[in-house]
Amino acid sequence: MARVQLKRISKKFGNLEVVKDLDLMVDEGEFVTLVEPSGCGKSTTLRMVAGLDEITSGELYIGDILANQIPPRERGVSMVFQSYALFPHMTVSENIAFGLKIKKRSRGEILKKIEWAVNLLNLEGLERRFPKDLSGGQRQRVALARALVVEPDVLLLDEPLSNLDAKLRLKMRAELKRIHKRLGATVIYVTHDQVEAMSLSERLAVMYEGKLVQVGSPLEVYNSPRNMFVAGFIGSPSMNFFNSKIIKKDGRLFVAFEGFELAIPQACESKYSGYLDREIVFGIRPEHVYDKGFQRQKALLAIRSTSSLMWSNPWVIGILSKQKGRGSILPYCSNQRQGQRRTNPSAPYLTWRSPMFLTRSSIFVRICGNFSISPGNFLKL
Repeated sequence: MARVQLKRISKKFGNLEVVKDLDLMVDEGEFVTLVEPSGCGKSTTLRMVAGLDEITSGELYIGDILANQIPPRERGVSMVFQSYALFPHMTVSENIAFGLKIKKRSRGEILKKIEWAVNLLNLEGLERRFPKDLSGGQRQRVALARALVVEPDVLLLDEPLSNLDAKLRLKMRAELKRIHKRLGATVIYVTHDQVEAMSLSERLAVMYEGKLVQVGSPLEVYNSPRNMFVAGFIGSPSMNFFNSKIIKKDGRLFVAFEGFELAIPQACESKYSGYLDREIVFGIRPEHVYDKGFQRQKALLAIRSTSSLMWSNPWVIGILSKQKGRGSILPYCSNQRQGQRRTNPSAPYLTWRSPMFLTRSSIFVRICGNFSISPGNFLKL
């Protein structure tokens, strides 16, 4: 493994500059993800590291060696493409061995490496198949095996999961984490899928219009976005933005919206006093919105059924009503399917047998946080 350093890297196609003065350091054994909307230069950056695209200006170091003029085959880099790029006329074993044959490794070493990669990526029994006989996930693992057997110093992954269905993507994410933990390789991963980026990465490098906007751990980027683009792009559902103004009233600072005002905590007033009487954009994530009128200490959730409830709405789900009998829920939340918020206590009660709520898993309730209880247990809030 080796560290990768990009110093003021730029790339132009004619008069179009697609990567602009990019500075990034990836440490040895680190998993870093370049994330941004499609068409902002992240795949081009990866191709420049691999040597497939020439660098217009700037310096690229792999380890301590300036790599700008080093041919791709001598950089110690392997790349997994979005389209897999398997040779259709070769079997799984032949595809895996291709890079080793180019490097003129011995037959014994090649067979040993193929066996190692097949066991690592659960490809047993597929060695003699052709790519057309494989599923999408199997093709992806073959492409990854071909990249790993040459023991690269740096592994480059260009949206390798984008062609897979949702269930297989989830499985392959876990597979990639397992492989990285086992091998300790330096990995630069490219995706526009923020969920993928947040779950896989040790650090995120957020790009926009060819520029590096913010670098940090997933939680750091999520909790402390540098600008409105990062705040709106990272997170699902995305952050809500409101045009507002900082005002002073009765000696206190408030954020004034159209129709209501929000008091700024006194401990934070000094931080925002410089914005007094200025137009601002107020951002809040959906999970930080809740109903103040909800009396948590009066709520009692009781599970008596073998089935349970699951719901991921950021609003409070509801209150189990003891007056209405076991298994009844007072709807006290926004109904995503109907697009309506139901807060009327006289509204019809929903039961555990409602198809909207019924699952076989444990209960998941969001009431200013996450709580999980199993069937037959109680949770007092």
